[in-house]
Amino acid sequence: MPRVKKAVKSRRRRKKILKMAKGYRGARGKLYRQANESVIRGLKYAYRDRRRKKRDFRRLWIQRINAAAREHGMSYSVFIHGLKKANINMDRKVLAGLAMNDPEAFAEIAKVVKEAL
Repeated sequence: MPRVKKAVKSRRRRKKILKMAKGYRGARGKLYRQANESVIRGLKYAYRDRRRKKRDFRRLWIQRINAAAREHGMSYSVFIHGLKKANINMDRKVLAGLAMNDPEAFAEIAKVVKEAL
């Protein structure tokens, strides 16, 4: 049976991990074992947080809409209910953007919502 040497494969694997660990402090960026642990943990967090980011932004948008709606004398839930009754199909991202950057436009929407209620 021929002898198998794995130097090329293993070096390639180690270089890949160390490249991913570039910028880590101390041994985490230089030594393979610590780098491997850190990279695995980092990839795990990245996978989790790609899903988490969607939740976090939705919470932020809801807080911004709530704050703007309360300036017009409504709670968030009443405002959203009024939007549905008034047949205004805007998502929370757009509404939060209007609340932050264009308060006049948000005031118009709030007026329409109040009429629909």
